[in-house]
Amino acid sequence: MGAGDEVDFAHTDVAVRNRAAKARALAVHAWHRGLGGADLLALGDARRRDFARAAGVHPPSTLETWRAAELLDAKEAWAARHPGHPAAAREVPEERSEWI
Repeated sequence: MGAGDEVDFAHTDVAVRNRAAKARALAVHAWHRGLGGADLLALGDARRRDFARAAGVHPPSTLETWRAAELLDAKEAWAARHPGHPAAAREVPEERSEWI
C-alpha cells in the first residue's frame, strides 16, 4: 500500500461479517416478537434505533444493515412450510404491539 492509499474499512470482510451478524440479531429479535420485514422497514429512524438497542446491538448506521427485513421474509416463508418445527415458534409475540 503506497502513501496516500486509504483502507475502506466499511467494505472489509470483517465489516461485512459484522453487518451480517447484526442483521441476524435484529431479525431474531423481530421474529420472536411477531414482526415481519415490512414492520421493521416501516419503523421510523428513532424507533429503529430503539429496536436495535432492545435487541442488544448498537443501532446500525446505515439502512444496509436493516436487511434483517429480508431475513425475516425468508424466515416467514420457511416457517409457513414448516409450521410444526420448533424454530417456527415465536417466543413473545405479544410484544408486537409495542413496536408497531
